[in-house]
Amino acid sequence: MSDGNESHYCLRQPAIVMNFLFVHNNFPAQFRFVAEHLAGDARNRVVAIGAAGSRELPGVQLARYFFDDLGRASVHPFARRFDREARRAEQVLYVLNSLDNIAFIPDVVVGHSGWGETLPLRAKYPNAHFVAYCEYFYRGRGGDVHFDPEFPALGVDGLTHLRAKNASQLIALADCDAGLSPTPWQRSTYPQEFQGKIAIAHEGVDTIAVRPNPSATFRLPTGSMLNAGAEVLTYMARNLEPMRGIHVFLRALPEVMRRRPNAHVVVVGGHDVSYGSSSPDGRSWKDVFFSEIESYIDPRRVHFLGVVSYADYLTLLQVSRVHVYLTYPFTLSWSLIEAMSTGCLIIASDTAPLHDAITHGQNGLLVPFFDIDRLAGAISECLSRPEAGLSLRQAARATAVNRFDRRQALSAQLRVMLPARK
Repeated sequence: MSDGNESHYCLRQPAIVMNFLFVHNNFPAQFRFVAEHLAGDARNRVVAIGAAGSRELPGVQLARYFFDDLGRASVHPFARRFDREARRAEQVLYVLNSLDNIAFIPDVVVGHSGWGETLPLRAKYPNAHFVAYCEYFYRGRGGDVHFDPEFPALGVDGLTHLRAKNASQLIALADCDAGLSPTPWQRSTYPQEFQGKIAIAHEGVDTIAVRPNPSATFRLPTGSMLNAGAEVLTYMARNLEPMRGIHVFLRALPEVMRRRPNAHVVVVGGHDVSYGSSSPDGRSWKDVFFSEIESYIDPRRVHFLGVVSYADYLTLLQVSRVHVYLTYPFTLSWSLIEAMSTGCLIIASDTAPLHDAITHGQNGLLVPFFDIDRLAGAISECLSRPEAGLSLRQAARATAVNRFDRRQALSAQLRVMLPARK
């Protein structure tokens, strides 16, 4: 492990012969590796419940539910989210009742607490060991809300609505035997009185599959080829939106491209909204902010690829000379850890979630989120001197292997899900 190039975790837990139930509207999501591991023992019964878009895993019996997410105008605005969550919980309960037909009674139930799916779990299975996945607790200070002065502050009504978004999570925390949060900072967003109930266990990445490849090449839609080692700047997010700093990144590009006339910029991400609100005029946030800078750059060197396959995404990380990751104080993206695992030179925002993965000057560089000049300067400097970033790349890879590998993560998750085996 010390070389940061391989993972050699060897799980030696005694044989586990139990019934496991996973509940996640987008299964497998954070439960992929642990569900795969448990299903690998044919003596276990592993069942999952998810919404229509959930994906199957070998050995896991997946039951999908249908959820009508249409709003209800008659519901008070403060209660609309909880109304949706209650209706989602009802659909989950229908599936739970159907499991009676196959005589399935779980010993361990693991559910994401954020969408209401956990509401019926304790009532249905009072004797099960119930683990709630605790991703993020909404609050008016110290998180994503009111972080960015470019966007309107919430009034009392807005803050009341925000607090109400935590209702089902609070019920889950009261009901569960234990909670799981992926990082220390994400756990810290929860009320102090519950934090002692929440363990820290990242879901992990496969650092053997997600690794550097000095021979990697990527063909752009224009037909041009990008090779590992070329002057390539990458930015990736599920969707290109302010929560993940697309406005800050794009505003840094004119100076970067002026100073680095041969650099190519590759941007991956959809044009919808995953977090926060849509733009006031209905345009995508990418179009809103790119229109600010378009006349100041060479658009032939900026490539917006939209949503790409996972294989293409990894290849782009492998050819990247500099990778930028920005976020409000919010959940830490898998893409950051995977970028570290591929040995990217990371330039990231100096925001609280990053402190759980990046130490400035040791395994990456941190810049203030809103300081566009410093971001542009750091990017330009790292693009111009790739050899100077070698130690940062190696340390980023070592961090991913030593702290976020799926095998290490699995051990931590099983300690929570199987408390008798601690």
